[in-house]
Amino acid sequence: MIQLSQKPLKINHELPESGRGSYWITTFGCQMNKADSERMAGILEGMGYKEAKAELQADLVLYNTCTIRDNAEQKVYSYLGKQARRKHLSPHLKLIVAGCVAQQEGAALLRRVPELDLVMGPQHANRLETLLNQVDNGHQVVATEESHILEDLTAARRDSKVSAWVNVIYGCNERCTYCVVPSVRGKEQSREPEAIRKEIENLAQKDFKEITLLGQNIDAYGRDLKEISSLQREKISLKDLLTYIHDIDGIERIRFATSHPRYFTDELIQTCAEHSKICEHFHIPFQSGDNEILKRMARGYTIERYKKIIYKIKEVMPEASISADVIVAFPGETEVQFQNTLNIIEEIGFDQVNTAAYSPRPNTPAAKWAGQIQEEVKVERLKRVNQLVAETARVRNKRYEGRVEEVLVEGINPKNREQLMGRTRTNRLTFFPQHSNSYLLYKAGDIVKVKIEEIRSFSLTGTPIN
Repeated sequence: MIQLSQKPLKINHELPESGRGSYWITTFGCQMNKADSERMAGILEGMGYKEAKAELQADLVLYNTCTIRDNAEQKVYSYLGKQARRKHLSPHLKLIVAGCVAQQEGAALLRRVPELDLVMGPQHANRLETLLNQVDNGHQVVATEESHILEDLTAARRDSKVSAWVNVIYGCNERCTYCVVPSVRGKEQSREPEAIRKEIENLAQKDFKEITLLGQNIDAYGRDLKEISSLQREKISLKDLLTYIHDIDGIERIRFATSHPRYFTDELIQTCAEHSKICEHFHIPFQSGDNEILKRMARGYTIERYKKIIYKIKEVMPEASISADVIVAFPGETEVQFQNTLNIIEEIGFDQVNTAAYSPRPNTPAAKWAGQIQEEVKVERLKRVNQLVAETARVRNKRYEGRVEEVLVEGINPKNREQLMGRTRTNRLTFFPQHSNSYLLYKAGDIVKVKIEEIRSFSLTGTPIN
């Protein structure tokens, strides 16, 4: 819903010297949020705002929030407390909460933090300018009604000059019993392939080398689209979209995330193997290694089905890296069921696994179930799974030692400015020297052949051989 306050806010009519002033965006959570933040930054800059040098100096502060874990949500409230106190001293400050916490809490956020100017859900990110105009007219605004996401014509302010996110499907139709995403991000909505291609062509013209197609369940892309006349087919899927965009000049690498095992097909794997720009990296969450837990999660597949997908990838693309997500200490999870998760991680040998202990979320079935796991057990299981993930990742990385890998340079290593950093096609973070005899060797956007000399669990170091 969109609500306008009956009582206008007290507004300081003395505008900052720079006109609109400066903005600061803090992003919590997933890649989808990061992509939304880039688009909102583009809208703000189109309105005349400039990026602030520091959060506490900004005239507009926007928190793009995540509610998938309780600790991320509580961190938002901590940040808001500081800004609310600041607003009493600087009444012209605009304070915005966007994203999933905004959608979940809605108008209740205004009661908790009355200093807020705008509360907006993820489906309204492209409407930021319109909503801010209402704020400028003296209203507090809540925009959380379900909305068709408009095709964004504003150029996003990309955090990288090399790699770019490209949303291809919004929302989620799944009903996992632990997850709030469907209620805060809405129903699935696939973008038209022509619009996606046009966005990627524009990125290529700006010298971007890599794009990552994004979706909550990206391999469900196209299920809601009607006939696509330009592709002359009645239905389009992710594999068709990958083929459709593959020939765009200037783009060297294509990635996609996040995949759902329910929709991941052999045909998709074959399409990836047959197209040289598609990187050999697949992110496919499995969440639990136990079938009973998967059933209670309402994930829609068995661990046998998941393993079949992974083994097919390894058969067709032996060098591919596999990453995943897993949740430990789901309500009712026994030690045996947790051990099944450890067994799958060890058996498959993932390159990386994002781990989390189960966190009860509002308005989800699992939050109300009996058998909630004690906090100390959650901590212990999370520690054990993290240790195993680090071990298996290091074992997987051994295959790179002594090999020559193509690394797309992203920039300077912030922890060692004598090094450049980038990623292999398999998404391994790699560091290598940026200077030789005081001459700069490479720049962001270059693809460099690097001989790998040092391995760690989650990164590599080597020497360029070009």
